[in-house]
Amino acid sequence: MTNPTKENGTSGIPAQRRTAFLELMLLSRECDRRSGIVLRQGEAWFHISSAGHEALAALCELLEPDDLIFPHYRDRALMLARGMDAEAQARDLMAKEKSHSAGRNMSAHFGHRPGNVFSIASPTGSQCLPAVGAAWAARLRGTDQAVVCSIGDASTRQGEFFEALAFAVERALPVVFLVADNGYGISTPTDTMSPHALGLLPPARTTVVDGADPDAVHTASAAALAAARAGEGPTVLWCRLDRLESHTSSDDHRVYRSAADLAALRDPIDLFADRLTAEGALEDGRLQDIRARLARDVEDIYDRVATEPIADPGHITDHLYAPRPATGPGPDAGAGQEVSVAPCGGTMVAAVNRALATGLARHRELVLFGEDIDDPKGGVFGFTKGLGPAAGPRMTNAPLAEATIVGAAVGLAAAGMRPVVELQFVDFAGPAWNQIAAQLTTLRWRTASAWQCPVVIYAPWGGYLPGGGIWHSQSNESLFTHLPGLRVVVPSTPEDTEAAFLESFTADDPTLILLPKHLMRRRHEPAARPAPAHGARTLRTGTDVTIATWGNGTELATEAADTLAADGITADVLDLRWLVPLDRAAVADSLRSTGRLVVVQEDNRTSSYGAGLISELLCADDDFYSLLAPPRLVTRDDVHVPFHPDLERAVLPTAHDVVAAVRSTLA
Repeated sequence: MTNPTKENGTSGIPAQRRTAFLELMLLSRECDRRSGIVLRQGEAWFHISSAGHEALAALCELLEPDDLIFPHYRDRALMLARGMDAEAQARDLMAKEKSHSAGRNMSAHFGHRPGNVFSIASPTGSQCLPAVGAAWAARLRGTDQAVVCSIGDASTRQGEFFEALAFAVERALPVVFLVADNGYGISTPTDTMSPHALGLLPPARTTVVDGADPDAVHTASAAALAAARAGEGPTVLWCRLDRLESHTSSDDHRVYRSAADLAALRDPIDLFADRLTAEGALEDGRLQDIRARLARDVEDIYDRVATEPIADPGHITDHLYAPRPATGPGPDAGAGQEVSVAPCGGTMVAAVNRALATGLARHRELVLFGEDIDDPKGGVFGFTKGLGPAAGPRMTNAPLAEATIVGAAVGLAAAGMRPVVELQFVDFAGPAWNQIAAQLTTLRWRTASAWQCPVVIYAPWGGYLPGGGIWHSQSNESLFTHLPGLRVVVPSTPEDTEAAFLESFTADDPTLILLPKHLMRRRHEPAARPAPAHGARTLRTGTDVTIATWGNGTELATEAADTLAADGITADVLDLRWLVPLDRAAVADSLRSTGRLVVVQEDNRTSSYGAGLISELLCADDDFYSLLAPPRLVTRDDVHVPFHPDLERAVLPTAHDVVAAVRSTLA
């Protein structure tokens, strides 16, 4: 007998879709079963089962093609519903060349660009802030696009989940948080530690759902999505269900779950099949026929995919950056449009403000986001002062939460916006590190360029500004240059600053612009001629020694060069400006001419960028055999920057240190 509420579609999955949805659940389960077999056959290395989570895919019955999903690794059925078919999932499992990541991302770390499914990163909960960023993009554009953020209950203890929920509530963003509560975080029961169990979720925005019942999921999702599209903000769908298999193929849940517990688990496929049978929609024997057909089909698909090639290891560095411009200069990996700025004086602060104003005027998708950046303050350093009228809703203050700033920017960029975000000091990037290292810098590479992340982050950087102390004087550029996929620039003049910003607004990769606090308010006369946006800039020319530096080091290096010139010693002083991509050719060419190298930095010595640069040059025979003396690194010792100005001066490098280093290479 047919349930009339299903017949007219007022509750649960509509009648015309019910059998098809059961088949989708069965296909998901069969893919899980076949994945386990393939793993045991040695054709795969890791598997995460979605068994027990299939009913959550009922939400996809209500999504529009433009809606976005930020998925969880047990969302196999959701992926099938969004078009990532069994063949694509087999390639994902076996890390084949034609998989969505070209074999770079782990299995069950789903992604499907045609279905607007964002790529999964392993750090749990790291999808939440990009999800609300994408929802913010929809709000800025005035569309009725909705975003689904799927997550496991154990992962909701991550701080980024709470930051994302707070941001979504604050801005009434169209997000549905789909929480799969299967009662476990690997082996740890979550019934006494989840945010819901602890009463930490807003009751007015939380709906508890029977996550093993597709009709219940469908009904709750319909209400949540309607609220999101109507501008009522986010809903948390807390879906209670059972994980039917071990956490992963590396786990055995029989070690920590009793036989009675395992016997009592609810299987959503059995429950829904029984309901369809009772409704008369599933004839006797039909279920067995579907299972048998899917088993044959999936076996054929997985067997065929097993014979496909893996990606060519020779192309493993492809997609770290966007392709170079066809006419661009050599060192511009991942660069945007080549930019040169007309000679201008003033300060770096004014140059940032001027560049941001230009960016807002030229790029409709550009969004400014950071702490205290809105008028009347315009940021701690005044970078954005007076931009409010031109920016409108495209410039807003961020909460005191660096992870939110960068994570939301990732989602904005993934949704096609051009976010430019300010961190008040680079010293405070720590809370955002998860988003920088796990999402921002890996997204293009792990999706073979299906997704890109053109975020611009700028931050005051460095010491030589008395009273900064440990947490306002860091020059930790090596932390960021260590991350493949991130472009890093340290300008030291207004022209270079403006050019770096303007070029980055059109680049298709993330850019970090580090602004030396010591130099940013120093007035400059206009340069004699414009400099290109990329490559090293020559500050002094000479034949006796090459001094390579960046940021505040340019002041030390030029002062030292002037002192040495009085004794007839001439130095080639290079301001590297771009640390990534490095203009290696400029340094190597100068070194082959002078035979001596001094690298000047203010960061501490061990594992620093300067140490890496020297190592890079020493490893090339042509450069090594050009050396007439061992290279020198002028640097801070491995100690933090202290608060008292006299103590700060005692630990930071000086022009005298540079002079001494140069003289030692000439001895």
